[in-house]
Amino acid sequence: MSNQPASTPIPSTVRGAGALVALEGAIAVGFTLVLVVRGLTGADQSVVNGYGTAAWFAILGGAVLAAGVALFLGHRWGRTIALVAQLLLLPVTWYIFTSHRVIYGILLGIVVVGALVLLFSGSTSRWMAAGYGAPDAPSDED
Repeated sequence: MSNQPASTPIPSTVRGAGALVALEGAIAVGFTLVLVVRGLTGADQSVVNGYGTAAWFAILGGAVLAAGVALFLGHRWGRTIALVAQLLLLPVTWYIFTSHRVIYGILLGIVVVGALVLLFSGSTSRWMAAGYGAPDAPSDED
């Protein structure tokens, strides 16, 4: 169980999932900056604490961004964080879709489902299994 990049080639599905997950994390980190700027410019903090929300988005967005970059670079540990993030974003997608923000819900849904498909694809699973030394992991020659 190594956190180092594999000696086997990184499948394009892993790199694609990494790119999508990194995009999600980057958007969350960007939203952190928006919340901090709003707080600094005097936006009303009585209903929502912008700084607390910014801290929440910074922590979670930073973790998701790190997982996406890790996947893109071939580190297997990023897959778990990416999967959990996608599974948590599925109900968020539904909420956005049913809250009269249909376009945003559809866009987020496409990214989330696309990332899940890539993360659960056969080549990604074989790559993951090979990294853990699974003796019965199917090879590409089968």
